[in-house]
Amino acid sequence: MTDHVQPIPILIAPQAILKAKARAVTPADADRIRDLVPRMFAAMYKAPGIGLAAPQVGIGLRLFVMDLMPDDKVVPYVLINPEIVARSPETATREEGCLSIPGLYAEVTRPARVKVRYLDQAGIKQEIEGDGLLAACLQHEIDHLDGILFVDHLSTLKRNMIMRKLVKQQREKRDLRDDD
Repeated sequence: MTDHVQPIPILIAPQAILKAKARAVTPADADRIRDLVPRMFAAMYKAPGIGLAAPQVGIGLRLFVMDLMPDDKVVPYVLINPEIVARSPETATREEGCLSIPGLYAEVTRPARVKVRYLDQAGIKQEIEGDGLLAACLQHEIDHLDGILFVDHLSTLKRNMIMRKLVKQQREKRDLRDDD
């Protein structure tokens, strides 16, 4: 699906755009979205990940791509201007990671089920309801559009530990490159 498409680079935290609220996509953004979506899917599949929000690739628009690959089949979704319209009162805790915080994971508690309203790539209003991994992914990606990272749901202590590990990891990666 995205073999011939050049993946767009994924930003690693901390980057200012990852903490900023993205603006709504408008009809004027249509050409940009058409070019961006395949590159986002290419980056997400290459990483590999199951969701990628536009701010993670340096674009401050309310858009994300997602593919949970049920039964190892490609089932891509493009969600433009998504909004959570219903949340369950029950919560669920599951391990989350993030392509902008590579290789680091933590338990995050969120509503167990959500319903999200969004526009698809054709501009048609859609709704998706989910629980389990789907609910977590939807909420995680919408958080990105609001400048929230999964670590922001953790205690200050846990968040600081993860961010220190990330900085160390990135420094070591840079040092290895510098040695080449």
